[in-house]
Amino acid sequence: MGRLSLKAVQRQTCKKRDAWWTVLLVDPVATRLLCVLARFKRVTPNGVTWSALLLGLAAAGFFVRGDRTPLAIGALLYHVSFILDCVDGKLARLKGNGTVFGGWLDYVFDRVRVLCCAVALMGGQYLRTGNAWYLGAALAVVFLDMLRYVDALQIYKMRMSMRRSIETLAAERQAAAATGQAAAPVVFLEDLLREDPDLDPDQQRPSEVPVIDLHARFRGRFPWYARVRRALVEHRIRPHLVSGIEFQMAVFIVAPLIGQILPVTLVAGLLLAAFELAIMYKFWLSTRDFSRVMEKFDEHPAAARLTGVPVKGRHRRMRDRSISAPAGSGLEKGI
Repeated sequence: MGRLSLKAVQRQTCKKRDAWWTVLLVDPVATRLLCVLARFKRVTPNGVTWSALLLGLAAAGFFVRGDRTPLAIGALLYHVSFILDCVDGKLARLKGNGTVFGGWLDYVFDRVRVLCCAVALMGGQYLRTGNAWYLGAALAVVFLDMLRYVDALQIYKMRMSMRRSIETLAAERQAAAATGQAAAPVVFLEDLLREDPDLDPDQQRPSEVPVIDLHARFRGRFPWYARVRRALVEHRIRPHLVSGIEFQMAVFIVAPLIGQILPVTLVAGLLLAAFELAIMYKFWLSTRDFSRVMEKFDEHPAAARLTGVPVKGRHRRMRDRSISAPAGSGLEKGI
């Protein structure tokens, strides 16, 4: 691969929305490192994933020693490990040589790194101080990390299930109507907002662009959220400000550097739990919107004759790639 433009690499490999820690503190380094690594044919995404794991285990080795200098070195190694963890996915997208196995490997290694570093960091502090609270903190870190990713995966699956149910019912209603016209795609407002963050949902009139809105109740109860989201997305930052990434960085980088392991872990854990509860609440409201949409189809079968702009959502693009192309670039993380 020849010389690469940094802007071209950023445009091709960086996600449209990502965690603020990644956008501000990782991507500027990861994309420059990617420009160098991409020139070597022997450097593969899976190889980078292994390197990230090994550096993460090295960080755990320093964490377990418990003193201030080893803690600082461990924090530095953890951050470099996370940078490489971001590089592997970017390298797969850039070269187009990612695999489903590579995505699975990346996910599993992330969990292994968190487990080892949590046990090493908190265990080292317990051995140094004898404070049993560190043992409880280790369990809390592992539990919250697993809860975050399991919950995100399950919510994603349920959201896709709701969308497929609406699409299936709409197709059945269109077939029953027998208008002789080709079936129009079901358009979801969240896809329109993803493609155009500046879009004002309140200006969408059903007579012009009929869309399905599965977040109407949430936006109705929190009208300020759209403005905050728009401001963050303009800088590629997703509204989920404290996710698993920020939690890990607080526990394994910020806490060791400032020498306040328990207080930082407690605050980060509470913030993560608060944001996860907010996500669950938003999902619960979305299920009520889903029930409303399904009831509307049953009450007004003609409403199934939806027309709209030809916008493909993320789930459609993923489905198209899975049908028309071989194994893709791996599994994406986060919400």
